[in-house]
Amino acid sequence: MPETSAARQIARFAAGFRLADVPEAVRHRAKLHILDALGLGLASNAQAYAEPTVAGITAMSEGGSCSLIGRSERLGVRDAALVNGVLIHGLDFDDTHLASIIHPTATSLPAALALGEALDASGSDLLAAFLAGAETSIRIGLAVDGGFHHVGYHATGVVSHFASAVTAGRLLGLNEDQITQAQGVTGSTASGIQVFLEEGAWTKRFHPGWGAVAGITAANLVKHGFKGPTRPYEGKFGLFDTHLHEPAKLDAMTDGLGPDGCEVWHFGETALKPYPVCHFIHGCADAAIELFPEIGGTEIVGVKAYLAQPTLHIIAEPAEAKENARTEYEAKFSAQFVIAACLLKGFFGLPDLLPEALADPAVQALAKKVKCFEDPDTAFPTFFSGGVEVSLADGRVLTRHIRVNSGAGERAMGTEAVSAKFLSSASLAIAAEKATRIRDAVLALDDMSARELMTLLRAD
Repeated sequence: MPETSAARQIARFAAGFRLADVPEAVRHRAKLHILDALGLGLASNAQAYAEPTVAGITAMSEGGSCSLIGRSERLGVRDAALVNGVLIHGLDFDDTHLASIIHPTATSLPAALALGEALDASGSDLLAAFLAGAETSIRIGLAVDGGFHHVGYHATGVVSHFASAVTAGRLLGLNEDQITQAQGVTGSTASGIQVFLEEGAWTKRFHPGWGAVAGITAANLVKHGFKGPTRPYEGKFGLFDTHLHEPAKLDAMTDGLGPDGCEVWHFGETALKPYPVCHFIHGCADAAIELFPEIGGTEIVGVKAYLAQPTLHIIAEPAEAKENARTEYEAKFSAQFVIAACLLKGFFGLPDLLPEALADPAVQALAKKVKCFEDPDTAFPTFFSGGVEVSLADGRVLTRHIRVNSGAGERAMGTEAVSAKFLSSASLAIAAEKATRIRDAVLALDDMSARELMTLLRAD
């Protein structure tokens, strides 16, 4: 078999680079994204899915020493990674690499936290392993141009298996050949179907954590001599052949990769979410919020929303179902609901997904007036653009189009904004003083151990 398979080139990079080789700006972004994810993990403990998740996994667990975000229970390394994965991704408020359409932090951080704690890894080692996995996940996504979504897979659920194998391999000190084979092993577990969209089921929340379980398992198997395929991506019946039935852009996975790191760290392009809804809706949400002051309480008689055509089947169709969103999960994947709420309130946050907000008759009525169309001016997938045209009872027609959605590109959230989001999220579960200590620890992650971080994150 060729020595230059995509898995081998990724493995050479993951095993070889030093954290000092990573540009300071990328290292800092990584800390901000970890901070954001941990805030969401804490906030998830106030949500309905947290208790069933922990109860179900604990019922199967034989115990362990690994910590759960915001909780007192302790579980084995794989069970802890699974729970933490659900908590981090559960609110769907976590980061997105727009071009690859995956949530990079969720694909790598659950494995890094659990295995890092179990191994008593340094904060620097945790950070390097996290970056290796997150960069891998982005590059797999870039190779398929949104292809996983088009055929019904949740891309983050698929790529998290490979990313977690790379993360775990780095923490376990595996060599190039072993990290190659660890990716090969997870080629047999990578999945995550999007059928949850039909009824607001909870399985999307489960996908990244299950990928972490697979990655940790694969890395440990290979460490002890288990043999895995070395061409899990491009091989006959590999990932792209089986899942997409067509070749992928392998160059996008490997360009600029080497044992000294990346010529371009795509992780640095990853966007953080200012709104707790599907990222595809963010441009329209921005547009609606900008129009709110101009509406001034005037009756809205009609709304046209313009979104990228490849996203319509996820966030706007079938129209009748999206116009009548009733659950938190249905609402965050409904452009109609989110745009209606933004037009009426001028903002959108986690409280707007609570039961009383979902049942707001004014929002429900306006959602039925929001009609969605293909955006001819979209910058998708570089940015999640969107436009809104609002017809008012006084005869005015207001329009706004957002090319670069907030949180992306030149509108990226900086340290102050991410810290504010973290403190707001964490406040749903812990006291402000403890949240501040966690924030300061994450921003100084190089100077502490993974075990110390996880101790801080446990419930008192």
